[in-house]
Amino acid sequence: MSLTSQLIQFLFTGLTLGSIYALVALGFTMIYNATGIINLAQGEFVMLGGLIMVFCTAVLKIPLLIGFVLTVAVVMLLGALFERLAIHPLKNASMITLIMITLAASILFRGVAMFLWGKDPYGLPAFSGGQSIQLWGATLQPQIFWIFGITFLAVFGIGLFFNRTLTGKAMTACSFNPLAARLVGINVRKLVLLSFGLSAAVGAVAGAIITPITLMEYDRGPLLALKGFAAAVLGGLGSGVGAIAAGFIIGILESLGAGLISSGYKDAIALLVLLVILWVKPSGLLGSAEESQLKKF
Repeated sequence: MSLTSQLIQFLFTGLTLGSIYALVALGFTMIYNATGIINLAQGEFVMLGGLIMVFCTAVLKIPLLIGFVLTVAVVMLLGALFERLAIHPLKNASMITLIMITLAASILFRGVAMFLWGKDPYGLPAFSGGQSIQLWGATLQPQIFWIFGITFLAVFGIGLFFNRTLTGKAMTACSFNPLAARLVGINVRKLVLLSFGLSAAVGAVAGAIITPITLMEYDRGPLLALKGFAAAVLGGLGSGVGAIAAGFIIGILESLGAGLISSGYKDAIALLVLLVILWVKPSGLLGSAEESQLKKF
């Protein structure tokens, strides 16, 4: 394979990884904007999305589309229950307390997943067959086009929700000043519940579409959460567009690093880039220093 073909191969691999990181980063961003906290259980929503999708389609033999919708609905419900049972009852809890609760939830979700599915990785058949496609010398799996397409639809839908609906605009208002939002009649607590549900749904989408390529097991969540969090910070914490762009940047850099240098350094390369960007521009690529001063974290 020529160098050009290899670079194309690495680019598509990076875009595939970047799609997943972008969705995880979007989940972080939605909860951060609504509550000001970092949800360390976000990676577990991805893991649950993959494993529940396997259960629905491979064990229960539910058709793919129905299984996908059911998976997203179940994980969305889990995210909403997590907020209602663990976050909602707390009054005036400190930021550190809330973040520690999300860490505890991450461990709990992981433990339950290990109990239900064991430690073995699970795979799914590709959504439209496994015959590879040759493109400019690169060998591509059809599943990556599903990942690109579904990621685009998810991001487009989230953009429409936040920019074209009253509920989405109310969530944006809460992200800047919850007190002012309450004074104009916005039910902030309901929007916090919705933000957890939506972020869990986005995580489930990521897990369901990536499982046919990478397999999924109970402890996959923390690393995905780390990459997603790195993308959210790199793009500018609270910036949805920045999170998506940074997710793709990290994915491409990770793929190029693994292909051109060594796969052993791929995780370190992404974090090194994050450190450099934060050193040069602490508010992130698309973050605003003025906006970050208005938020708690």
